[in-house]
Amino acid sequence: MRSEETVLNVNSEVCWRTADNMRLLSRAVRCAVGQRNRRQFWGWLNAVFNKVDYERIKAVGPDRAAAEWLLRCGAKVRFQGFERWHFDYNGIPTGPLGRYKIQGIDATESCIMYRGFDHLDGLKFLEEIKFNKCIYIEDTCLERLSSIKNLQESVYMMEVVSCGNVTDKGIIALHRLKNLEYLFLSDLPGISDRETTVERLQTALPRLEIALDLD
Repeated sequence: MRSEETVLNVNSEVCWRTADNMRLLSRAVRCAVGQRNRRQFWGWLNAVFNKVDYERIKAVGPDRAAAEWLLRCGAKVRFQGFERWHFDYNGIPTGPLGRYKIQGIDATESCIMYRGFDHLDGLKFLEEIKFNKCIYIEDTCLERLSSIKNLQESVYMMEVVSCGNVTDKGIIALHRLKNLEYLFLSDLPGISDRETTVERLQTALPRLEIALDLD
């Protein structure tokens, strides 16, 4: 009898542990599925935030439309004549069409992505751009930005920091910003040939000061 009781107790304990492990496994699976669904949802929502409304650009002007896009995606903007940065979507200054011109963009930890970059086409007074911890910024974004004629003339200061999808190709594309005077590069694991990249930039832009923190 004692032997049978021992077997029953062992079997009960095994069943209990198995059931407990199954509950933990089920919870882990639900959590993983939930995380995947959340990532998919946020990816979809961020894509919606970046959609370009060309009719809106015509209606309110390129600077206002670009400001709406940037703030909607979590970035900040500085308008010409202002020292402070605007980050509140509902606090975008209003006035006559074309009154407020974007002079600076701080996209730190924002969700801006390539599909929204058509918003930049009409900006004529943009001087400063900061891409810091932008998970959607990649080489195609920098290539697109550098191809915009207005920005080739106006942008003179840039920062690209902790953008894991940026490689040498994207940084080299910045040589088309012919008035670029200062470029800060930091924490870019995609940069594999720092010396060549810097050399190509400075050959194309002799006045450019490049600050590096890529170790």
